[in-house]
Amino acid sequence: MDYGRLDTEKTNARSEHLDQMSALEIVTLMNELDAGALAAVRCSLSEIARVAEEAAARIPAGGRLIYMGAGTSGRLGVLDASECPPTFGVPDGMVVGIIAGGDVALRTAVEGAEDSEALAMEELDRLRVCAKDVVVAISASGTAPYCVGALKKAREAGALPVSMCCNTGAKLSGYADIAIEMPTGAEVLSGSTRLRAGTATKLALNMISTACMVRMGKAYKNLMVDVRATNTKLKDRAVRIAMKAMNVQRAEAEARLAAADGNIKCAIVMKETGASRDAAMAALEKAQGFTRRAIEALG
Repeated sequence: MDYGRLDTEKTNARSEHLDQMSALEIVTLMNELDAGALAAVRCSLSEIARVAEEAAARIPAGGRLIYMGAGTSGRLGVLDASECPPTFGVPDGMVVGIIAGGDVALRTAVEGAEDSEALAMEELDRLRVCAKDVVVAISASGTAPYCVGALKKAREAGALPVSMCCNTGAKLSGYADIAIEMPTGAEVLSGSTRLRAGTATKLALNMISTACMVRMGKAYKNLMVDVRATNTKLKDRAVRIAMKAMNVQRAEAEARLAAADGNIKCAIVMKETGASRDAAMAALEKAQGFTRRAIEALG
């Protein structure tokens, strides 16, 4: 394949004299060009939303959202997946991030891992990918054989195959049922897709996981009511979330959280409806974790 024909590999005319620029000139130019990442993501909002909706429908039925990629793309997938449990209180393994070459590749380049379709297929075999899953293969260029292998295996298993690329008409798109194509164009440093392409990828992953989790009832208003309070900062955040959600002062929020065994959603339902802890928890379970639905059911 002629990689030089890919827009992500081309030279940006505005940065041809990059090596003669001052640091301020470089970062100013990068800031100006990075605005293109937002425009590129905007091109695929419908596809991004479809992936979020599909994941939100499949996960409660026992499915998973699985990100796969190599290099920067893989690292960004792992990052997004690793942040879902503390942010949304979901179990480990519900959102999965896999990087070609394994966890060592998060810090050190693993030569050749990107070029192996078989490696991706083996990873999905190990995960026992199934028809309930959504598999998102991430490749800035849209050419990585590892990602091609991931989507081939996903389709074979009946899972939803999704591609995420930063070129239009990408090879990888041909293996996907939903193709996210974000045309970020030539980088300020030619071919360095950890830059604008990486920014667009992070934005899109943020959207998928956040929209998916909100659609699964993991937020009330715009609050992280399923946050895991695993350290001092997060314990304080949980109290502040409870204060905001219930419109009460700190002392009352702390007391209501204690009565709800620390469950923010339960505390909200108890406060809004006057229900007991057991009744609030039962309503939340029946409402599949949606706080508003539980309040309405008891109201």
